[in-house]
Amino acid sequence: MKKNLTTVQDSVEIKEYAQVLLDIKSKVAQAQVKAMLAANQQLLFLYWDIGKMLTEKMKNAGWGAKIVDKLSADLQREFPDIKGFSRQNIYRMTGFYQAYEIVSQAARQLEDLAIFHIPWFHNVVLIMKIKNNDERLWYAQKTIDNGWSRNVLEHQIGSDLYHRQGKAITNFSKTLPAPHSDLAQQIFKDPYIFDFLTLQEQHLESDLEKGMVAHVQKLLLEMGKGFAFIDRQYHVVVAGQDYYIDLLFYHFKLRCFVVVELKARAFQPADAGQVNFYLSAVDDVLKSEHDNPTIALVLCKEKNDMTVEYALRRSNSPIGVAQYEIDILHELPKDLRSSLPTIDEIEIELAKYDILAQGQKK
Repeated sequence: MKKNLTTVQDSVEIKEYAQVLLDIKSKVAQAQVKAMLAANQQLLFLYWDIGKMLTEKMKNAGWGAKIVDKLSADLQREFPDIKGFSRQNIYRMTGFYQAYEIVSQAARQLEDLAIFHIPWFHNVVLIMKIKNNDERLWYAQKTIDNGWSRNVLEHQIGSDLYHRQGKAITNFSKTLPAPHSDLAQQIFKDPYIFDFLTLQEQHLESDLEKGMVAHVQKLLLEMGKGFAFIDRQYHVVVAGQDYYIDLLFYHFKLRCFVVVELKARAFQPADAGQVNFYLSAVDDVLKSEHDNPTIALVLCKEKNDMTVEYALRRSNSPIGVAQYEIDILHELPKDLRSSLPTIDEIEIELAKYDILAQGQKK
């Protein structure tokens, strides 16, 4: 009995120790992240100050490229263990200050600006690829909100997310309560860029669907933060009849299911009726009392905005409509096509190969 009691006590102590160890590891990790963020911010403040000093010298004292070159060489010699004082990076510092000089004057403190909460080379991407400060600051804030890497940031800029976000035609303002409707509107975009899919111009919806599921990580990146993929061809039964939803998601911020219907053609008014039916089915079968009403998104190859608006105007279900873009697989040029073997020629060559292989076995 005493032995068993000791064993229980040991087990409790082990669990308590394990919990303490986990708590300490968590606190250390949090402290490391805070230290990294603080160090990054101090580095950005340093680059800002250097950029400011050099901008003023260039304006007032006529400093040019030769002095910047000398300054770069002297700084690298004085601080051999510190990277970042190359000629190119020093010019980036001046560009950093000059890009946001006016914006900084309107801010209460520099640290209020999103650009001081993202890594330096994210800022370099924003300065080099975007000319408009409002757009730069928008991407900086999205980087913070979504934890984008530099490659993801470049991808989002390349796909022109700034001008696509929130642009889907919807009836959310009428069918969803505020501020839920505003959030839902901002989550959907138009068009959706599925450049990871290479399909023929005249492709099938099943080809589109299979390609999306095969590249689900890239699909979720384009859909945006908060989307969780549930299934494709999600099966629901209504009145003994089988129905299949192309793609079904759950959005954690909206706290609702999202039905996505794919149309490899132009939008038709009947599409609104179809997804309205799916919304009712999902609300009955899947939605819990804690979930918000299910939302639908029709992704179509083309759309006429007026047709969409008419189709959604009298609907009481939350529906959005947007176009999608893919990488079109174009036909080969005629001169290249003529140099390739036909299917018949390939089959003849394969038959020859089989005959030769059988002869070698004998």
